[in-house]
Amino acid sequence: MIQLIANPQAWDGKHVRVIGFLRLEFEGDALYLHREDYAQGITNDGVWIDRPKDLTPAQNEQLNNGYVILEGIFRADRHGHMGLFSGAISDIGRIETWKFARR
Repeated sequence: MIQLIANPQAWDGKHVRVIGFLRLEFEGDALYLHREDYAQGITNDGVWIDRPKDLTPAQNEQLNNGYVILEGIFRADRHGHMGLFSGAISDIGRIETWKFARR
């Protein structure tokens, strides 16, 4: 995520795999670096996502407001609703809950 935000042109049109905090809401589908970035409205620390059309309501509920791993194509020239985000991820082929091991 940090590389996408810091240098979007280098990743434009490339397949990416990222982990971040997912928020699914009307005019606000985005993946943020951290939960706190969403809570504080720091949209520059997030990328817009084109929600997959085949995502079921149950999947939406399971994934929303949690950390996910997501794979898709990064678009540096797309910035989501009102141009607030640092790019977009489209053609999402993988999106699932991120399970991490605590140390």
